[in-house]
Amino acid sequence: MSNEFQWDGPQTGPVFVFAHGAGAGMDHAFMAQVASGLAEHGIRVLRFNFPYMIRRLEEGTKRPPDRAPKLLTAFSEIIEQHCDGPVVIGGKSMGGRMASWLGEHEQVAGIACLGFPFHPPGRPEKFKGEHLATLAKPCLILQGERDTFGKKEEFADFVLSEHIRYQFIPDGDHGFTPRKRSGYTEAGNIALAVETLSQFIREIYNEK
Repeated sequence: MSNEFQWDGPQTGPVFVFAHGAGAGMDHAFMAQVASGLAEHGIRVLRFNFPYMIRRLEEGTKRPPDRAPKLLTAFSEIIEQHCDGPVVIGGKSMGGRMASWLGEHEQVAGIACLGFPFHPPGRPEKFKGEHLATLAKPCLILQGERDTFGKKEEFADFVLSEHIRYQFIPDGDHGFTPRKRSGYTEAGNIALAVETLSQFIREIYNEK
């Protein structure tokens, strides 16, 4: 298997370019589960590793993410080299935040963020979502209700573009995992996220 990218799902159909979070690559269980679920809904998923993650895997060393300009360049190159026509892009945490910066890209028809990192845990003053107020492309944010990077109750204070819709994952944390006592399950929450995301992607493609 390539360390650089992987396709999941059918040979034709709507395409979702799926970027990983800061600490784990495209083969992380969350990434694989979401990609597999979308594939079952007839969505073609292109997972990829950012360059720093490729180096991590090749060298067996830990290294932090590259700065945003390098990440955005890599994301754009993946779209341009592997996709024809309009695509929906998105990602987990950092990957979703990078996707949200690519709204001006001509191939990007929509954006989906799975666990948007609005701020570091416990540091709401370090807000990283100012640009979401002016986002001009359709965007879906799927957020765990208990996500310490941006909890449900904080959304009332966020200024978001009219093109952004959001849905909360019941009792979910940053990875959508609920507490046992909540009565919800991780598998059920992932399934809910996949169902909502697949509907969003199909909506975008029907509009094109």
